[in-house]
Amino acid sequence: MITISILGLDQFVVGRYSKDNSANLANLFESDENLLNFYAPNAMVFHHGTEQTSWNTIVIVRAPIKYKPCEGKVAEYLMKTLSEFSINVEIEFEYFEQSSHYEHINDSYPRYIASDNIVSTDDMPGEENEEDEEEEADPRDRSDLDPNDPNQIYLGNAFEGFEDKLAAKEKENAAKPSDPKKK
Repeated sequence: MITISILGLDQFVVGRYSKDNSANLANLFESDENLLNFYAPNAMVFHHGTEQTSWNTIVIVRAPIKYKPCEGKVAEYLMKTLSEFSINVEIEFEYFEQSSHYEHINDSYPRYIASDNIVSTDDMPGEENEEDEEEEADPRDRSDLDPNDPNQIYLGNAFEGFEDKLAAKEKENAAKPSDPKKK
């Protein structure tokens, strides 16, 4: 198992990077693509209290010791390709004995989730939630939002009732006698 941890880049950028570069990296490691995983925590890199995302990226490659001879080629490739997303790239390699790696693979399921084996709940027979599908999510249902927080972005309908108020104002103005001086 080879794990490439990328700190200081957005996790969705890393997800796309892994999709686009896994085959090339597996080739450089002279390994199977199924042995390569990426780790992108939802975190930030800081230096002297200043957030460094996309400015300073730290890459930690953990691999069995047998891949050490590939280190130079892999480091060069990672620096070249990750430089498209970050100003500065730092790479560290950590090795372990193959005998120190354990895993359990459930043979009843595919080894990895892929676009061709994802099961969508929309495809499940017997589900009758058609009325829910048309209903939009109400942002006020989010428990993590505090409506009394003055710094909280308002997620409701800012124009709710506006047309009614506008119609009432127009009706009120139409009922007033016109001012002869304005003509």
